[in-house]
Amino acid sequence: MDILSIIGLGIVAAVLALVIRQQIPEYALLLSLGTGVLILVVVVINLAPLVDQINNMLEVADINSEHIGILFRALGICFITQLASDTCKDAGEGAIASKVEIAGRAAILIVSLPLFGQVLSIAYALIM
Repeated sequence: MDILSIIGLGIVAAVLALVIRQQIPEYALLLSLGTGVLILVVVVINLAPLVDQINNMLEVADINSEHIGILFRALGICFITQLASDTCKDAGEGAIASKVEIAGRAAILIVSLPLFGQVLSIAYALIM
Protein backbone atom coordinates (compact mmCIF):
# COMPACT_ATOMS: atom_id res chain seq x y z
CA MET A 1 0.00 0.00 0.00
CA ASP A 2 1.49 3.33 -0.97
CA ILE A 3 1.18 6.68 0.76
CA LEU A 4 -1.61 7.91 -1.52
CA SER A 5 -3.77 4.93 -0.55
CA ILE A 6 -3.11 5.59 3.14
CA ILE A 7 -3.94 9.27 2.73
CA GLY A 8 -7.11 8.38 0.82
CA LEU A 9 -8.16 5.93 3.51
CA GLY A 10 -7.53 8.56 6.18
CA ILE A 11 -9.54 11.24 4.40
CA VAL A 12 -12.47 8.93 3.65
CA ALA A 13 -12.52 7.69 7.25
CA ALA A 14 -12.35 11.26 8.58
CA VAL A 15 -15.29 12.37 6.43
CA LEU A 16 -17.30 9.28 7.39
CA ALA A 17 -16.52 9.85 11.07
CA LEU A 18 -17.63 13.46 10.74
CA VAL A 19 -20.96 12.42 9.19
CA ILE A 20 -21.50 9.55 11.63
CA ARG A 21 -20.53 11.66 14.66
CA GLN A 22 -23.68 13.73 14.21
CA GLN A 23 -25.91 10.64 14.51
CA ILE A 24 -23.99 8.06 16.56
CA PRO A 25 -20.83 9.45 18.21
CA GLU A 26 -19.77 6.04 19.55
CA TYR A 27 -19.52 4.57 16.07
CA ALA A 28 -17.50 7.55 14.89
CA LEU A 29 -14.97 6.88 17.63
CA LEU A 30 -14.81 3.19 16.70
CA LEU A 31 -14.34 4.10 13.03
CA SER A 32 -11.57 6.50 13.92
CA LEU A 33 -9.84 3.99 16.18
CA GLY A 34 -10.18 1.16 13.66
CA THR A 35 -8.81 3.30 10.84
CA GLY A 36 -5.88 4.38 12.99
CA VAL A 37 -5.03 0.79 13.88
CA LEU A 38 -5.37 -0.33 10.25
CA ILE A 39 -3.04 2.43 9.04
CA LEU A 40 -0.56 1.62 11.81
CA VAL A 41 -0.55 -2.07 10.88
CA VAL A 42 0.05 -1.24 7.21
CA VAL A 43 2.90 1.09 8.13
CA VAL A 44 4.52 -1.50 10.40
CA ILE A 45 4.28 -4.16 7.69
CA ASN A 46 5.85 -1.79 5.16
CA LEU A 47 8.65 -0.86 7.59
CA ALA A 48 9.86 -4.44 8.05
CA PRO A 49 12.27 -4.32 5.05
CA LEU A 50 13.56 -0.97 6.28
CA VAL A 51 14.40 -2.43 9.68
CA ASP A 52 16.29 -5.28 8.01
CA GLN A 53 18.27 -2.81 5.92
CA ILE A 54 19.09 -0.68 8.97
CA ASN A 55 20.28 -3.79 10.82
CA ASN A 56 22.55 -4.68 7.89
CA MET A 57 24.03 -1.17 7.84
CA LEU A 58 24.60 -1.28 11.60
CA GLU A 59 26.43 -4.59 11.33
CA VAL A 60 28.74 -3.10 8.71
CA ALA A 61 29.29 0.03 10.82
CA ASP A 62 29.94 -2.11 13.93
CA ILE A 63 27.63 -0.08 16.17
CA ASN A 64 26.56 -1.49 19.54
CA SER A 65 23.23 -3.26 19.05
CA GLU A 66 22.14 -2.33 22.59
CA HIS A 67 22.05 1.35 21.62
CA ILE A 68 20.01 0.64 18.52
CA GLY A 69 17.59 -1.51 20.52
CA ILE A 70 17.03 1.39 22.90
CA LEU A 71 16.46 3.71 19.97
CA PHE A 72 13.86 1.40 18.40
CA ARG A 73 12.08 0.86 21.72
CA ALA A 74 11.90 4.62 22.26
CA LEU A 75 10.59 5.10 18.72
CA GLY A 76 7.92 2.44 19.31
CA ILE A 77 6.89 4.11 22.54
CA CYS A 78 6.56 7.41 20.66
CA PHE A 79 4.30 5.92 17.99
CA ILE A 80 2.08 4.03 20.44
CA THR A 81 1.81 7.03 22.76
CA GLN A 82 0.88 9.34 19.90
CA LEU A 83 -1.80 6.91 18.70
CA ALA A 84 -3.26 6.58 22.20
CA SER A 85 -3.15 10.32 22.80
CA ASP A 86 -4.84 11.11 19.50
CA THR A 87 -7.53 8.53 20.23
CA CYS A 88 -8.20 10.14 23.60
CA LYS A 89 -8.39 13.56 21.94
CA ASP A 90 -10.86 12.19 19.35
CA ALA A 91 -13.00 10.93 22.22
CA GLY A 92 -13.00 14.44 23.69
CA GLU A 93 -10.74 13.53 26.61
CA GLY A 94 -7.95 16.10 26.32
CA ALA A 95 -6.92 15.73 29.97
CA ILE A 96 -6.45 11.98 29.62
CA ALA A 97 -4.55 12.55 26.36
CA SER A 98 -2.06 14.82 28.09
CA LYS A 99 -1.55 12.25 30.86
CA VAL A 100 -0.90 9.55 28.26
CA GLU A 101 1.73 11.82 26.67
CA ILE A 102 3.40 12.36 30.03
CA ALA A 103 3.43 8.60 30.64
CA GLY A 104 5.03 8.11 27.21
CA ARG A 105 7.76 10.63 28.00
CA ALA A 106 8.44 8.90 31.31
CA ALA A 107 8.61 5.51 29.58
CA ILE A 108 11.16 6.88 27.10
CA LEU A 109 13.27 8.21 29.97
CA ILE A 110 13.15 4.83 31.71
CA VAL A 111 14.10 2.98 28.52
CA SER A 112 17.01 5.35 27.85
CA LEU A 113 18.50 5.22 31.38
CA PRO A 114 21.33 2.87 30.31
CA LEU A 115 22.44 5.43 27.72
CA PHE A 116 22.42 8.20 30.31
CA GLY A 117 24.59 6.06 32.57
CA GLN A 118 27.10 5.46 29.80
CA VAL A 119 27.24 9.15 28.92
CA LEU A 120 27.84 10.05 32.56
CA SER A 121 30.63 7.47 32.89
CA ILE A 122 32.29 8.84 29.73
CA ALA A 123 32.02 12.39 31.06
CA TYR A 124 33.43 11.29 34.42
CA ALA A 125 36.36 9.56 32.68
CA LEU A 126 37.10 12.70 30.68
CA ILE A 127 37.06 14.91 33.77
CA MET A 128 39.32 12.64 35.84
